[in-house]
Amino acid sequence: MTNPLVQPDPGLFIWTILTFLILLALLAKFAWKPLLQALESRQDSIRKSLDDADQAKKELERLQRESTQIILEARIGAESIIAQSRADAERVREDLKQKAKEEAEGILRNAQQQIQLQTRQALQELRNEVANMAVTIASKVLERNVSREDNERLIDEALKQMQVSKH
Repeated sequence: MTNPLVQPDPGLFIWTILTFLILLALLAKFAWKPLLQALESRQDSIRKSLDDADQAKKELERLQRESTQIILEARIGAESIIAQSRADAERVREDLKQKAKEEAEGILRNAQQQIQLQTRQALQELRNEVANMAVTIASKVLERNVSREDNERLIDEALKQMQVSKH
């Protein structure tokens, strides 16, 4: 006896193929297309994310190079400013030393001039006193009173004699 499931039945065979084809068409339309579109969309999203990540990496590298360059320029600028400040400070210090030296020399010159002036005045007063004493002594010796004009004349003559003898 033969098993009816093992015997080929053309009607069953046709209905099975037809059911398979209909199921295949339904799956292709409603399941495979949306599934493939979702996979393609996901693949595009991943590709875009990878491209964005690569671009961000390049941008980060560029920014790092720029920041390194900016830091280097800032260091060079700071060193230049420090060197200029030191040079300016040295110049100011030298200027102050020179001004102080000039002021000290000026004060010394003024003091020397004052000393010379006071020395001359003291010598002049001393000569006048000596002349007055000499006139007083001479008038007492002569026992006569010398007039003011005679006194001045005698003083001038004595001063002239002192200056001549000095030179």
